[in-house]
Amino acid sequence: MSRIALLNIDTQQSFHHRDYWQEKDIPTFQQAMLGLIEGCELRHVPVVDIFHVDEDGPFSLQSGYVKPMAFLRHRPAVVFQKHVHNAFTDTGLDHWLRERDINQLIICGIRTEQCCETTARVASDLGYAVTFVSEATLTFPMTHKGITLSVDELRHRTETVLAGRFADIKTVAQALESL
Repeated sequence: MSRIALLNIDTQQSFHHRDYWQEKDIPTFQQAMLGLIEGCELRHVPVVDIFHVDEDGPFSLQSGYVKPMAFLRHRPAVVFQKHVHNAFTDTGLDHWLRERDINQLIICGIRTEQCCETTARVASDLGYAVTFVSEATLTFPMTHKGITLSVDELRHRTETVLAGRFADIKTVAQALESL
C-alpha cells in the first residue's frame, strides 16, 4: 500500500452557485485534475475527497450541492466533511492517514489560495511531506483595496509562499513521475 494519498479538496457542485464562479479556467482544471486522479489510481494511491459544509447556502447539506462536480468519475477511498478552511480540523482525516501509515500528501482542488493552501500549511505543520499541484487547483480573481489579483497572480502567490516552506510545487506530470 502506498504511503501517499491524494487530497481532493472541495471539488464540489456548491461552487457553481457562487457569484464569482466563471467557466474560463474550468477545461484546463478538469483535464489536470482528471489526469492526476487517474494517475494516482493507476499507482494505487488512495484518493480522499473532502467537502466543505456550511449551515446554510450552497455549501449546506440541505442545498443538495455538497457532492462531486459532474466531471469527476473516481471512487474515493474515503470522504470527509470540513467546516473550516483546512481539511484536518475536526474531520478525522489525520487519524485516517496515520492509521494507514500515510506520510506524504498530494493536494489538488478548489480554491488554490484558500482551502488548498491552508490544508497544505496545516499538513506540513503536522509532519506530512506535501506536494502541491497548483495546475490541478482552481480559483477565481479576487479584489481587495481596489486591487484585483488574477487567477495566475493568485496561483503564483500561493506557490511562492508554499515553496520551500510548506510544500513542493509540482505539475501533474512531475507529481506522477515522483510516485
